[in-house]
Amino acid sequence: MVYHPLNGLKSMYIYDQYDQKIIDERVNQFRDQTQRYLAGELDEEKYRSLRLMNGLYVQTHAPMLRVAVPYGLISSKQMHMLAHISNKYDKGYGHFTTRQNIQYNWPKLETVPDILEELATVQMHAIQTSGNCIRNVSSDQFAGVAEDEIEDPRPYCEIIRQWSTFHPEFAYLPRKFKFAVTGSLKDRAATLVHDIGLHIVHSADGETGFEVLVGGGLGRTPILGKVIKEFLPKKHLLSYIEAILRVYNQMGRRDNMYKARIKILVQSLGIEKFRELVETEWKAILETSSVNLELDQKEIDRVKAFFRSKNYNTSSSEDTSFQKHLDENPSFRTWIKHNTKEHKENGYRIVIVSLKGPNNPPGDITADQMTLVANLSEQYSFGEIRSTHDQNLVLADINQASLFEVWQQLKDSGLATANIGTLTDMICCPGLDFCALANARSITVADQINQLFDDMDYLYDLGELKVKVSGCMNACGHHHVGHIGLLGVDKKGEEWYQITLGGSAEEDASLGQVIGRSVPIHEVAEAVSKILTVYVDKRHENERFLDTYRRIGKQPFKDYLYAIKKPLNSTEDAIHADS
Repeated sequence: MVYHPLNGLKSMYIYDQYDQKIIDERVNQFRDQTQRYLAGELDEEKYRSLRLMNGLYVQTHAPMLRVAVPYGLISSKQMHMLAHISNKYDKGYGHFTTRQNIQYNWPKLETVPDILEELATVQMHAIQTSGNCIRNVSSDQFAGVAEDEIEDPRPYCEIIRQWSTFHPEFAYLPRKFKFAVTGSLKDRAATLVHDIGLHIVHSADGETGFEVLVGGGLGRTPILGKVIKEFLPKKHLLSYIEAILRVYNQMGRRDNMYKARIKILVQSLGIEKFRELVETEWKAILETSSVNLELDQKEIDRVKAFFRSKNYNTSSSEDTSFQKHLDENPSFRTWIKHNTKEHKENGYRIVIVSLKGPNNPPGDITADQMTLVANLSEQYSFGEIRSTHDQNLVLADINQASLFEVWQQLKDSGLATANIGTLTDMICCPGLDFCALANARSITVADQINQLFDDMDYLYDLGELKVKVSGCMNACGHHHVGHIGLLGVDKKGEEWYQITLGGSAEEDASLGQVIGRSVPIHEVAEAVSKILTVYVDKRHENERFLDTYRRIGKQPFKDYLYAIKKPLNSTEDAIHADS
């Protein structure tokens, strides 16, 4: 899709007349298909493939519509529309996912074409949010403003998005396919658990290009991605990923959906053989393809122009009110410490809007809250919002002189829980409450944990702790890469949870290890408490949970959880007193 300057926005793409026509025509097509299905003219199986192309699932209680949010970037106008849709067509809220998209869990089937029509008016759609195709490209929620960034990855995300949308060769892949792109030293996009992960890096001679990883993924067979290309020049980005997709499309299994992902192909062939096949295909593309996939600098610069820097107010650093509020208000000071991050521009901070309040299912946001966030972005953050991999929102460009006002408004709306990076900042799928595939309720588990661990001082003492909850093996909650991972399993019709420890989705990526037998759903929070007892007992000073686990292994946690023996200095009673 082609870009043009969006009125008032400095770093977002905008449709041209051709893009808009394509989306409008797609809406009309789906409206006709839905009407024919409701009239009995299309059978269930034929309609299923059509609705999945438009992001529409059938869940336990109602249809679910997944709306694409490319690399997590949302304008205030789009957020206002999302709020409007949740009020008019749903139950007054939406759910942000780990792919940075938003889902509606209660639309009526006959109204979905109307929803898509309204989304199209603000350049949004649900295309390729489902099905065996290239899904929404995800990225770092701090892209363009992070201090540790080598280069803004969003232009390359947009280039990939354009290349992949309606790609005729890859519309029916063996299975779904996911990209993640990061431009920073710290991996905030979970690139190692994607089908293709792209890291912007410097070559030995200082050229900027990509390290390419392939074959990562979670689900029934969790695998970390492997490096297939240590350095890929920018000009070859599209031709190389096209070569990877072609090899996968030709050789990926179609006889077994559980073995159809590219990770299984890479694992079965080995990375060296897979690399050889890709290099051969890539050479053929470069030498014989009738389509020129080479990215010249002119095209890269054209796309970069849509993500240029904003007009920052550099005089704000002279404002003294920010420091005054820090000195006088402990709650504000705590929120700044946990829910804001350093910005590359002096006098600004990145604000993380927590969607993990005490009584809030992780990732859920009401229409009123969406409207507030949209208004705050217009007033304080250049009309821009980002959704995150871990189901929060970001206002990326807040002048420090405005932080106190932003905090007050977020606090009044239940969006300022100072828990980012703590135990209660959980990733959690909708689970059995909504999903027909789930084995267990996951929102119930999140609520248990919130209720038991409600002492913020104790959470802060625990330090960085990533808990991830999935209601089934599909791993939508990314439990495999949680410091503490919780997986719902079915035992003769009863809900139980398997526990894994030691996972990470960041640059030190690792898959968690199963600690032992599963526990009943009503005992999950208590099991987490016992695990943390061991951590508090065994940790070194300033050592985070993940590092303690990697140092001592799973046995001490397993022993205490299943009451084989207690830690040397049991602190469980103190923990329960605090929490």
